[in-house]
Amino acid sequence: MEEIQTGSGQKLYNEAKKIIPGGTQLLSKRPEMFLPELWPAYYSRAKGCRIWDMDGKEYIDVSFMGIGANVLGYANDEVDAAAKEAIDNGGMSTLNAPEEVYLAKKLLELHPWAGGVRYAKAGGEAMSLAVRIARAYTRKDIVLFCGYHGWHDWYLSANLANKNALDDLHIPGLEPLGVPSGLAGTNLPFHYNRIDEFNALMEKHKGKIAAVVMEPIRNDYPEDAFLEKIRKATKEAGVVLVFDEVSAGFRLCAGGSHRVLGVEPDIAVFAKGMTNGYPLTAIIGRHDVMDAAQGSFISSTFYTERIAFAATLKSIEVYEREKVWEKQSAYGRLIQDGWKEKAEKAGIELEIGGILPMSHFAVIGEESPLVYKTFVSQEMLKRGYLASNAFYTSYAHSEAIIREYLENIGEVFAAIGECMRKGEKVEGLLQCGVCQSGFGRLN
Repeated sequence: MEEIQTGSGQKLYNEAKKIIPGGTQLLSKRPEMFLPELWPAYYSRAKGCRIWDMDGKEYIDVSFMGIGANVLGYANDEVDAAAKEAIDNGGMSTLNAPEEVYLAKKLLELHPWAGGVRYAKAGGEAMSLAVRIARAYTRKDIVLFCGYHGWHDWYLSANLANKNALDDLHIPGLEPLGVPSGLAGTNLPFHYNRIDEFNALMEKHKGKIAAVVMEPIRNDYPEDAFLEKIRKATKEAGVVLVFDEVSAGFRLCAGGSHRVLGVEPDIAVFAKGMTNGYPLTAIIGRHDVMDAAQGSFISSTFYTERIAFAATLKSIEVYEREKVWEKQSAYGRLIQDGWKEKAEKAGIELEIGGILPMSHFAVIGEESPLVYKTFVSQEMLKRGYLASNAFYTSYAHSEAIIREYLENIGEVFAAIGECMRKGEKVEGLLQCGVCQSGFGRLN
């Protein structure tokens, strides 16, 4: 199979690195995270689950689908029509857009435990807003957290007191540069399904804790009533329980994953899972907790723009009507079972994880998992796929697309298995350097 040629996207990316610190606005979209020097980097058009690069070459996206933002697929006709109608009627004015009220009613209908809604634009920003509201409500400072929740000061401050606090929770090497040193000790981590760590922190900081912030689910399902125990402890202590539904929301059902898991928080935060690519986030919560937002200054002009509200309302409508969560999980099961079957046939070992709509794998071998990940991206790109070691399912995928993808990745697994049997290095087959795992300076 012929080698990958450097295209217009990589040439533009080399220009970007000179004038955009870090090269891109989102770490997860850096080409170095996939295939250094060879990843297409930029797109000219996207539709369904297909993307065309700047040279017009077509790929099927079997990786992250807009980093999880396009649950219905790219450029969904109904959602985009709603957005275009909002544009035609004026996306911004001195008066407020009624759609923000309609969307609030819909979110509260899906989550009867909640009584108030505020909006923002980005997931990390919304999490910061949720923490502000929790602190305003409790008049306390300390936050206990589990998992990844964005880039803002409240979160990165965990690495002030312990420079390795975030290493195994999301991305290693995150320096809290620019985060005020006075925040040290205000944000303390515990691990998922480790109720002993949580209980120890609750006891040590009794009476000082404002909130517990966590994803109700991400890679693993809760064990031994983990969420129920946290809910009980926070309620008894008067601590606000915040569920980060930025990634898991609108994957397992219409609304928060906590609806399926059976535990209600005090605040839940939604973002990309509900909007199909439009910039809007929602912070919903119990009425008394959300009322605390009035005592803290939270206000922004673009929180009121109309287009994303209209698109999100239509996105939720389509999601419910088509019961998209059922397809997301069915496709995820097909993918995980397919990975297992192809790996066994190739004689290699995989570690497979993630909830079904957000599946991922790692090849187990003598070389770094990043070597294998890079090789998969390289070989699948040659076959016309944007692929990595993860597959976020969408309504735009199909069983036929997935089965063809599995045949192709099976061939890549076979090549890895052949190298292993011969005692050769997969790294020797790479056309580029090994991909990065997380934060790193690029220029």
